Parts: sequence; C-alpha cells; structure tokens
Amino acid sequence: MKCLLVTSEGAEVLFYWTDPEFQLRVQEQYGAAHEDGESAPAFEDSLNTLFAPIIISCSTLVDRLGDSYTSFSTENKDTYVLHQFEECLYIAVNGDGEEDEDDLKRRIYVMKKMTDVLFGMVTLSSDLLKKELRPQDSEQRRALWRHLQGLLETYSRLREQDQSFLVEAVERLIHPTLCEQCIEFLERRLVAQLNSSTERQGEEVQHAFILVHTKLLAFYSSRNASTLSSSDLLTLMGMVLHLHPSSPDIDESSPEDVHDTTAGSDVFYTPEASPTHHHTAESSRIETEAAPIFQFVDPDIQVSNPNPDIQMAEDSLQTLQSCRPDPAQPIRVFLESTLKEGFYPMMPHSMYTLPLWPGITLVLLTKIPNSHVAMSIYHFLETVAKLEKRLNEGPEGAVSHRGHTPIQELRSKMDKFICSLANTHIQTSQLQKVWAEFKARAFSRGGLSKELVPDCRRLRNALCVIFRQCFFLPENSSTHRLSPTLQERARTMVQDKLVDWKDFLLVKSKRNITMVSYLEEFPGLVHFIYVDRAAGQMIAPSLSMADRASAELGKGPLALYIKSKVWSLVGTARRYLQKGYTTVTQRDGDYYYCYFLWFENETGYKLEVVDIPTLPDDSAPIGMLAWDYYRKLLRYYSKSHSSEVVKCYELLTVHLGVIPSDYVLQHCSQLARKLWEPSRIPLL
Repeated sequence: MKCLLVTSEGAEVLFYWTDPEFQLRVQEQYGAAHEDGESAPAFEDSLNTLFAPIIISCSTLVDRLGDSYTSFSTENKDTYVLHQFEECLYIAVNGDGEEDEDDLKRRIYVMKKMTDVLFGMVTLSSDLLKKELRPQDSEQRRALWRHLQGLLETYSRLREQDQSFLVEAVERLIHPTLCEQCIEFLERRLVAQLNSSTERQGEEVQHAFILVHTKLLAFYSSRNASTLSSSDLLTLMGMVLHLHPSSPDIDESSPEDVHDTTAGSDVFYTPEASPTHHHTAESSRIETEAAPIFQFVDPDIQVSNPNPDIQMAEDSLQTLQSCRPDPAQPIRVFLESTLKEGFYPMMPHSMYTLPLWPGITLVLLTKIPNSHVAMSIYHFLETVAKLEKRLNEGPEGAVSHRGHTPIQELRSKMDKFICSLANTHIQTSQLQKVWAEFKARAFSRGGLSKELVPDCRRLRNALCVIFRQCFFLPENSSTHRLSPTLQERARTMVQDKLVDWKDFLLVKSKRNITMVSYLEEFPGLVHFIYVDRAAGQMIAPSLSMADRASAELGKGPLALYIKSKVWSLVGTARRYLQKGYTTVTQRDGDYYYCYFLWFENETGYKLEVVDIPTLPDDSAPIGMLAWDYYRKLLRYYSKSHSSEVVKCYELLTVHLGVIPSDYVLQHCSQLARKLWEPSRIPLL
C-alpha cells in the first residue's frame, strides 16, 4: 500500500501516485456517496481531505519554529516521510511494511530528479512549477499525471527487478568486439550523416546510444559535446523503458529451448561468442515468439475463457496507447552540461527514442539551436541568487554596489540580453518591467539592502518565465527537430547494422555474465556486484526470477531468497556507508556477505584508507539519482591527491557460509583485481 503526493503550501494537490490498495483504502474511507444523493467526491479531493491536517501542521511548524518533522509512523503501522523543496511538499506513504523510511525518501528524491529533467529551470520558480504540475485544463493535467505516474511505476519496477537500478549504476553488455564496432558505427556513419544532413533543421546530434532492455550496448558522444553524467543517463534509460516497455523475462527460454533453435548454446552463454549470420526460418520463429503475448489473443476465445492476466495486458496496452506522444516528436529534457563557459545543471536537449525491435532502442540526444539563451538565463539566475543570499546574510542587510563586479556585469549583460530578444517572438514585457524596478532600487544612492530581496525573487521568476517561453511552449519546441524522414533513416541504418545480432543481443541481455566462469576460480562464491563509481558503471552476474529461467541459483525459493538477500545487503551497505564505514562483513545463516568501498589511482594502485564523512539522518539517500553522493565523495578524497586521478569502486559479494572468512576476504581481493580490466572498456 503505497502513495506519493506533491502539494503546495495551501494544500493544493500538484501530483499524486498511488497503488490500487491505497486507492481502495482512501475510497472506502472518503469516497462513499452522500445520503442526499450527491455523487462520491473525486479521488483527488479525498486525498486532499486525508492529507490536509498533515500539510497544515507541517506548514505551521515551519512558520513558527523554522523546522518541521521529516517522518512519523501511525498506530496502524503506516510510515510517512515528508520533504519540502522550496514551496512544494512531498509526502511518501507506505502501509504494508514493504518499504522503510530510506525507500520512501529515495522515491521522493527520484521524483524530484524526474521533475528537474522534465521541467529544467522552471523548477527554480515555485509559482511556475505549480502551474506546470497542475495545468488548468483537466485533460492536460490527467495526461501529465499519467505520464509521471508511469515513470514512477517504471522506476519502482526496475528497482525491484534490475540490479543496475538497485545500485544506481549503468550496466553494459559485455562483448568488447561488438561494442567497439557499434561505437565506431555511431561515430563514423550515423552521427556524421545526421549532422551533415539539411533535414536536421538546426539541431545537432551530440549523444547516441543503444539500449538492449536495461543494458547499454554502445554509447557515443561527439567531440564538442559535454560529458553526459551517469545520473542523467540512468534517468533517461528509465524514461526510454517507460516509453517502450519490454520485459526480458516474457520470452525467457530454457537451455533446451535455446539448444533447439540455435546452432549451439555457447553462442548465448559466453561473453566472447559470435552470433550466426544466417537468417533462417528458425530465427524467424524466434522473432515471432518474442512478440508480446497479447498480440495473439482471439477475442472469441477470450470471451469463452476469460483470463484476468490477458485483460490486464490489454488494459495496460490501451493506457500506453492513449498517453503515448507522437513518435516523431522529440522529448524535451534538461541535463547537466560542463562546457568551457562553465557548469550548467539544466541545459535543454531533445531526446529521440527510436525502437529498433522490441527490447532494443536507439536514443539520440540533440543540442537545441537556441540553447545559448538557457546559458544566459542560468548565469543571471545564479548571480541574482548569490546577491539575494548576500543581502540576507550581510551585516545589517546592506551591501555596497561600488566595486561589486557581479552586479555591474548583471546590469550590462541583462540590458543586452533583453535587446537580443526584441526581434524574436519571446514576450519580454514582464521581464522589462521587473528589471526596470530592480535597477531603480539596486542602483539608488541607498545601495543594496534587504529591501531588494523581493525584487530579486520577482526577477528570478521573470527569467524563469522567459525560459519557459523558449523551451516549453509548443510553438517554440516544434520549430526545430530532426525530420521524420531523417529519424526513419537513422532507425533503418542501425537495424541493418544489428539485424544479424538481434537475437543474440536479446538473450545476451538476460545472460550478460554468469557465475559459471567464476566458480572454478572462486569456489563458494554465490553472487557479486562490482561498481566503478567514477564511471558510473557496474558488473554483476544475471539474476533472473522467471519461472522458466535456468541459472546457477536454480529456480523457485532458493533463487528468490538469494535475490532478497542481495537487495537487503545493498540497503545495509548504504546505511553503514552513511555512518562512515567503508567495509561491512556479515554472516547470516548459510551465507557470508561482504561490502567494500575503496579508492585507486588511474593505474589501479590502491590508495590509503581514510575516514569518510558521516551523513546526518535527514540527508538525501546515497546513490546517483537522489544526488550524486559518489561525485562528492571523490571530490572529498581528491583534495589530498590533487596530483593524480582518483577512482572509486564498490564490491558486494555473497559466499557460502562454510567458506572460512580468510578465504572469503582473499576471494574478494582477487575478484576485484580480475574485474578491474573489463570495467575499463571505453563505452562512455
């Protein structure tokens, strides 16, 4: 029983997501029809009634004490976690005991990350963000909320099923030869042809990558592009998997099935294998079997033999079709960019998702022609925010503007910026009015004082309005995009390149690496997860829970038990890491669990162990989606190693409990050295 609610300080619902159990509970409590014949209240109104006391009490505590509670539990064991971002209050609830406070806090921060990627600098203005999250048109509001709800459901499903989203790191397909060929193809043929075409309408492809289910096959960035952060990449992968859902376990095959339909089972189970280049009737049959199961449903048979699972699949398909955008229309996303001019946390990009086959998708990220406007707006917002902070913290609330270079630069650059927008379709009347009032007060004889703080806020809001006009309004966002013909040409080019590898890739995504190749060298090793935090990549043997799946862990309760222990170990490791511990060993029943975090230089030499900072209980969850904890950790450690490049690694292992602890620790050390070389394949 789960819920996530975003509200304003006035208890207005800006967004909500609930599972069916929570929705049924609210409807039973508040949704009954009145005796006088009035209809039952809308679910949104019922949510408002349920959470209004919490919202009001939280706002009252902030107003009177300057602080509020962050979590609490009720008598019926419901857990509530609250966090306020500016003027928006996020509330996450769990009532079935499946999630603890850390899980709820993580969901809140992931939701915040999604809004940052989808709305960019609009999130810096609470008034504008409220309007974006709650459009006045009810149809637009329902469509937006369905989209955000789908993103949250996709993230929750991936975090429960996929190891890469569990540890928040990108997992790549381990096949160096094919990966290298695909990267070269993306660079020399695909991106080169797209950027030289006259049909790109001013956009420039900066990043291109190929996904196979949740695995990254290849990634290419142009030379003049900023590095795409692992946090943004993982967020975009979740968005792609929401737009083009696929389950790698739907067509899960047993080893016998694979043996019957291929020339040899080794093709699918060894990292260095090559696929067959003959497109036979057998491979065509595999393509047919990999199609969604609801494609073959006979309506007449369904009526005589009703199946709730099939009905659920049809309902899900209708929902996806009803809210899926135009395939040729790109999705506007706002990503971190580090350019020669500086760091910009929310630069606009267009994302094109081109499905090649079910489970395999080509993604293109393009630079928008007017992105320089976003750079200017961010510079102004940053300068005004710093000025506002100085006014609030300065002695007696006054700051002299004589010799204050940033404010003088703001004056000259803002005037030029407004003039540059005069010949465009952007409406600047509000910005001009606010800027004139700001200048009249800021450059008066009284100097800069706290009286200017409201003007700073109005100026920031006006700048965010300009940002919204440039990158959100339909008439502006649709003028520049890759033509549908060019998109189809890109899709065809990659399909022709990978057509002989398609079946291999789909099976490889389920059996990326297996424990078979490690058992001889590391007897007693059950599972491991190895993460390169500097690159944001991970390596782990496959954990498949499908009924027909065959793996070293077997089927049924044993495999589910190991999976639950791995997920539990990740949570335990994070809790100890938050307290400053970098090594955790734990014996639980028949198994022995280990976690290590360490630092190395670029040559692989292990650096000395240091005490890492402890985090307060109310800090953001450890990971990359909530906030890039490991980037800050690397900066902290690099202060004492400024002359060399510092890398950060994590290793989680599960051994049989009968293995002596000395051998377990020796295995972990040897395994880390063995995995070090494969992790250096240059994919990002």
